[in-house]
Amino acid sequence: MKIGILGYGNLGRGVECAVKDNPDTELVAVFTRRDPSKVKIQIPGVPVLNVADAKDWVGKIDVMILCGGSATDLPTQTPEYAKMFNVIDSFDTHAKIPEHFANVDKAAKESGHVAIISVGWDPGLFSLARAYANAILPDGKDYTFWGKGVSQGHSDAIRRVKGVKNAKQYTVPIDSALDAVRSGKNPELTTRQKHLRECYVVLEEGADAAEVENAIKTMPNYFADYDTVVNFISEEELLTKHAGLAHGGFVIRSGKTGMDKENNHIIEFNLKLDSNPEFTTSVLVAYARAAYRLNKEGNNGCKTVFDIAPAYLSAQDGAELRAHLL
Repeated sequence: MKIGILGYGNLGRGVECAVKDNPDTELVAVFTRRDPSKVKIQIPGVPVLNVADAKDWVGKIDVMILCGGSATDLPTQTPEYAKMFNVIDSFDTHAKIPEHFANVDKAAKESGHVAIISVGWDPGLFSLARAYANAILPDGKDYTFWGKGVSQGHSDAIRRVKGVKNAKQYTVPIDSALDAVRSGKNPELTTRQKHLRECYVVLEEGADAAEVENAIKTMPNYFADYDTVVNFISEEELLTKHAGLAHGGFVIRSGKTGMDKENNHIIEFNLKLDSNPEFTTSVLVAYARAAYRLNKEGNNGCKTVFDIAPAYLSAQDGAELRAHLL
């Protein structure tokens, strides 16, 4: 399976690592908006090209993995590149997924390609955990907690605020809320009661700190619904104290069964990740395999993780899965 990477930041580097771990995949090209001569990748012999050259690779790439940000890149990139390739993206603005799906579905159906959107761990694996838990315990409540960890999408959104030179954002679950859910109390929790958002921001020279802080705290879909703390620090402090990209979280469903609802059950799926981008891109590569297989079978259009049977993700065939994992 011939893989292309569009965008060579944290996600692009993660895809490159994941390809090395999957012997049925091969990285054939990397596309960047930067000067290609200044982008050094890790796998030797793979060309680094300008994004404008992607059109010349139609028919030479089985799946293009899109590594842009959800705020401004993927809403335009995914429909555009779905016209040329099977594509995977990690679009994570939950409120806008239906709109994004419709735009990508139109482009992919017209071109005959498969596009799988919103792939990663949330949305992605956490979405599947919620779907399975809802199907199994229809009488219950869902709870999702993220962190403590760096949110790539939220950090990217801050970096696009005027006056911001660099930034990291940590999503922090509130312990009292998490404990109440795990105890089976089924609390009613607002968005604000479940998480705190901590931002560490390096300002551009001459930028107004108050204006930047207000722009961050009032940003819809990202920070407006949360208690948000904005810390202004030097770039040196950001690079030394906030260099990591750890993350994780929990999906919990608390439900009842029995004629009189006398039995309580808790389903919990959790992740603890040293590297958010490397784990996310490992998921992207698995779903790239699914997109490739589905397209070879004649499928087209936009898909989400809900539409993909687990067997399509694995490099093992059905007999191996039944013998070793079932």
